[in-house]
Amino acid sequence: MLVPVSWLKDYVDIDNIPVEELNEKLILSGSNTEGVVKVIEEAKKIVIGKIIEIKKHPNADKLIIPMVDIGDEIIQIVTGAENIKVGDYVPVALVGSRLPRGIKIKRGKLRGEVSNGMLCSAEELGFNDNVIPKEMRDGILILKGEYTLGMEIQEALELNDYVIEFEITPNRPDCLSMIGMARETSATFNLSVNYPQISLKNETENIKDYVSIEVKDFDLCRRYAGRVVKDIKIEQSPSWLQLRLMKAGVRPINNIVDITNYVMLEYGQPLHAFDLDKLEEKKIIVRRAAEDEKIITLDGVERKLDKEVLVIADAQKPVALAGIMGGQDSEISDNTKTIFLESANFNRKNVRTSSRKLGLRTEASSRFEKGIDPNIVEIAVDRACQLIEELGAGKIIKDKIDIYKDELKEWTIKVRPNRINRLLGTKLSIDEISDILKRLELLVERQGEELLVIIPTFRQDLVKEIDIVEEVARIYGYNVIESTLPKGSTWGAKTNAQEVEDYTKDILNALGFNEITTYSFVSPKSLNLINIPEDSFLRRSVELINPLGEEYSMMRTSLVPNMMDVLSTNYKRKVPEALAFELGNIFIPHNIPVNSLPIEKKMLTLGMYGDKVDFFSLKGAVCEFLNRLGIKDLGFEPEKNHPSFHPGRCASIVYGNHILGTLGEIYPDVLENYGFDSRVYIADIDFNILLQITRLDRIYKPLPKYPAIFRDMAIIVDEEIYNKEIEAIILENGGSILESCTLFDIYRGQQISKGQKSMAYALTFRAQDRTLTDEEVNKVFDNILKQLRDKLNAELR
Repeated sequence: MLVPVSWLKDYVDIDNIPVEELNEKLILSGSNTEGVVKVIEEAKKIVIGKIIEIKKHPNADKLIIPMVDIGDEIIQIVTGAENIKVGDYVPVALVGSRLPRGIKIKRGKLRGEVSNGMLCSAEELGFNDNVIPKEMRDGILILKGEYTLGMEIQEALELNDYVIEFEITPNRPDCLSMIGMARETSATFNLSVNYPQISLKNETENIKDYVSIEVKDFDLCRRYAGRVVKDIKIEQSPSWLQLRLMKAGVRPINNIVDITNYVMLEYGQPLHAFDLDKLEEKKIIVRRAAEDEKIITLDGVERKLDKEVLVIADAQKPVALAGIMGGQDSEISDNTKTIFLESANFNRKNVRTSSRKLGLRTEASSRFEKGIDPNIVEIAVDRACQLIEELGAGKIIKDKIDIYKDELKEWTIKVRPNRINRLLGTKLSIDEISDILKRLELLVERQGEELLVIIPTFRQDLVKEIDIVEEVARIYGYNVIESTLPKGSTWGAKTNAQEVEDYTKDILNALGFNEITTYSFVSPKSLNLINIPEDSFLRRSVELINPLGEEYSMMRTSLVPNMMDVLSTNYKRKVPEALAFELGNIFIPHNIPVNSLPIEKKMLTLGMYGDKVDFFSLKGAVCEFLNRLGIKDLGFEPEKNHPSFHPGRCASIVYGNHILGTLGEIYPDVLENYGFDSRVYIADIDFNILLQITRLDRIYKPLPKYPAIFRDMAIIVDEEIYNKEIEAIILENGGSILESCTLFDIYRGQQISKGQKSMAYALTFRAQDRTLTDEEVNKVFDNILKQLRDKLNAELR
């Protein structure tokens, strides 16, 4: 929101407040600004002149020689401008002047004729091209009205003005107006607001003789009002109006359009003018569009509508998109003689939805979609008619049509001053709090030790007591509230799940892994990259209604594609080795189509690549991590059917009856999809199950008093027998004296038959209450060998 300070001064007496102080204090009271700029930089010897004669250049067909009266003399200037005529007031840069963009004007000759200065365009005075009137874009700035000749341009046109750009938050649509910012200024500096005094003098006839209005969909149009103006004179607006719009970032068009834009900027209420003679049967009907109904909007684009879009129609067809843009069929033109001036209040959700659906966002829609006070509808249309009357642009037809259903009225909020002080750490009296609220134009009634605050309808953001607390804080001044420590009788603590999450990250960081965080929104193509089949449950995903693009159109059902993306990015950037992990949610819908919130399942994914890592590097990291969480006695079973992993180098992680997840080497086809020439290893673990089986309690035992007895055992077994089967038999039959069993060698060679392998184990025996004898150990050791022979057909090597 661009706010020219000179315009702001119409409503608040801030003549003696420097612009730097104005900007700073408005920021402190909650109005965030993006910066302050001067309308034009320092310029010297640029004055108002009047063209009194134009002669042809004797030596150039495309040049002319205007004689310009600058008050104390008449000077000759040579120019190629085509938009000037005798009697025009124009800005004149005299010899020796300096233009805002550093151009110096010198006396010279053009094709043999003396030129004692330069006529200036709006762009040369420092205005941006997007706000310069089209008819002046390639020509001289023509000043509408009468001016004192020779007056400095900065003084005559208020170009010494400053413009403050405010960042208006969505909850404060009332501040998208000059009057809204005037209220903020008055509250900040404890000044009064001078509202425009609206009155009409020469109303004629009766509006019912000109137009009829019908509102069919009150749920989308709370209020619809309008007035008729006849004998319209379409022309350029006076310079004061054009310049105000230009300073506020709006391009002047013509007097009628400029007035509607002016009132929109002043009050925050968009208006629209229809050529009444172009409306069939002189009817205005506010209704939903028919399915596939079409309209050509003012930007020349034909748009197909549906039944959820609200339109303004005549007796036969749509003539405007309600709250968004008018249509070409009812556009104001130079031949317009009678207009219908619309001021309405449309449903903000519908305007926002329709605007996004049609890909059309305007100054009007950006205001309506945030919510506008319906009680300014009548004020705005009357203000526009007042300006039309003052500019002599038309005659106002008596009365107005105003259809208003479900009138919005003021509401009350009960406020406890002691709670305000308790929350803010202040010691404000009830009277001081009342005074602050009154500065915000809130009515206050005292009820004992409480205040009843009556909220005006333009402050739709104030609905609870805490909102009033914030208003008191910002106007009193955050910068003057003393810093205090928070007080409370309770202490926060992390849940068990949060403790485990933190511990998980600490463990993995210690193991050399770096944490990554990726988007929950992914592309459907990501599942193709990891070879997920079409009938997989991972394809049952939550699709977004309004995605940022196809790359972010569904909620992820696996963290593996995200991990592969990150590893691939590092690999392509020549990072030789990477170890990463992500702890995040996947989203599983209850059913398709999705009609309820999905299940959020927390997963832990580890990934690594590099010359020094292999399958066992990942397996060792997973085992160490799970052991630190108190999850021991893990098992690993071959997994041959996972589409993303190499079938011979993939395993399921098993704990009791739980399958914790999968780890292994990524399938070569998947590696090719991500541009890898080296192996990649991934572990995908269900963190929800980990939370249930994690045991962080630690039981400490004294160091053993008695010595241990060690035995090594090498057995020959069939190739398909796994280590976990052997260890299970050894541990089961080791009794209370077997302290540990460790595999330390696997051998395949000439001394071993084909289809068999030798596996060597180190066994440690120890008793807690005595020194063991060889006889006790031999008895248990022989029993272990017998059980291995009987159950696995193992032979002692």
